Amino acid sequence: MDITFFGAAQEVTGSCHRVRVGDKSVVLDFGMFQGRRAETQEKNQTLPFTPDGIDAVILSHAHIDHSGRLPLLARYGFDRPVYATPATRDLCAVMLADSAHIQEKDAEFLARRQKSFVQPLYGQDDVVRLMRRMISIPYNVPFDPAPGIRATFVEAGHILGSASVVLECTEGSVSRRLVFSGDIGRWGLPIIRDPDPPHGADVVIMESTYGNRDHESVADMPNELARIIRETAAKGGRVLIPAFAVGRTQELLYDLHRLSRAEAIPPIPIVVDSPLAIAATSIFATNPDAYDRNEDLVREVNDLFDFERLQFTREAAASKALNTRIGPMVIIAASGMVEAGRILHHLAHGASDPRNTILIVGFQAEHTLGRRIVERRPTLKIYGEEVPLRARVEVLNGYSAHADRGELVRWLSAVREPSRPAPPVYLVHGEPDAQNALRDMLVPDGYNVTIPALNSTYPF
Repeated sequence: MDITFFGAAQEVTGSCHRVRVGDKSVVLDFGMFQGRRAETQEKNQTLPFTPDGIDAVILSHAHIDHSGRLPLLARYGFDRPVYATPATRDLCAVMLADSAHIQEKDAEFLARRQKSFVQPLYGQDDVVRLMRRMISIPYNVPFDPAPGIRATFVEAGHILGSASVVLECTEGSVSRRLVFSGDIGRWGLPIIRDPDPPHGADVVIMESTYGNRDHESVADMPNELARIIRETAAKGGRVLIPAFAVGRTQELLYDLHRLSRAEAIPPIPIVVDSPLAIAATSIFATNPDAYDRNEDLVREVNDLFDFERLQFTREAAASKALNTRIGPMVIIAASGMVEAGRILHHLAHGASDPRNTILIVGFQAEHTLGRRIVERRPTLKIYGEEVPLRARVEVLNGYSAHADRGELVRWLSAVREPSRPAPPVYLVHGEPDAQNALRDMLVPDGYNVTIPALNSTYPF
């Protein structure tokens, strides 16, 4: 039995890990790499294994850095099952179609510039083929993706449908229990249920995105959000929020709904300007069985995502028209790391206005425009033009859907069986500083911690 780390190895994106048991193999996630365009383009185009050598893919959740290359497998003839929770399957149907649209448009742009045909990474037909292979499995229901491998999804608490994966692996007389964390969420996040760590593991593959820092309290976020909106509106400015279309947008809408009901923010327009976020919000609305029923708003209203002043813009013309509207407003637009999407044209028009606020509410990977905003670079390069950054920049890490270092340790402590030695831990989905800091926290507690390099293989 062995594990090979084909992505999210000493970086945050491109989640992909192969588990081999005898002559059978399953892949945990097959995500998109993000960051420097030329470097990530090469990574994304390269299949690290032959599709016919894989018996199944097990998908932890729908975010593109975990699911985004699955249609590429379909393009190369992959015809085996892809397992996911029901909500993850629903979200992938819209997210992967949106990703294919982006791939096709990028290829068209490059073809015009190079005056020659450019093949997109994948297209809509590949997404259709992939979705036909995707099988929905509820939480806590064991299934067998390959002989000798039994899998179970458990609640990860990260986004709707997100899961950690338990693999019971048997080869001959040897059995090993592997736990893959997926992306671990936070206790107390709005809408979704808290993480439910599986108990017991012989080996753990664990994310480490925020392994070197603590977040602000989840409970403090609505008050901070209200403060920023009030202060910006008082100046006549706009709050521009780059937000992941799945998860972060819906969490923000939940809090904005609560704040609006409490009259804690001024009655200004709140605009969701992202077709993908609008589609994802519809999927959230049709999966209420995944909500945390302990939350007041979940119990009190029929529709979490319908309240006064909330507007959705689907058409590109309506999106562009927002730039000519007068007066303060809140605009939530993808992409979350400010690498594409409608947030770019809002920043092109609004980043130079000191009345405005750019509100960052999620992790910004290295070499992304979002990271440069967090670093408050004096100018931002948008659509090839240099735009001065004069807007105020606010960062609310409390909105992160990723566990911080304390929550990561809490999750791992729940997985560890008190009567047995600490399982070996492989840290993935993190930048080196975060991984090194988390390793230094875990080693004194008896954990044997490895930070695998890309394409490295380890027996278990």
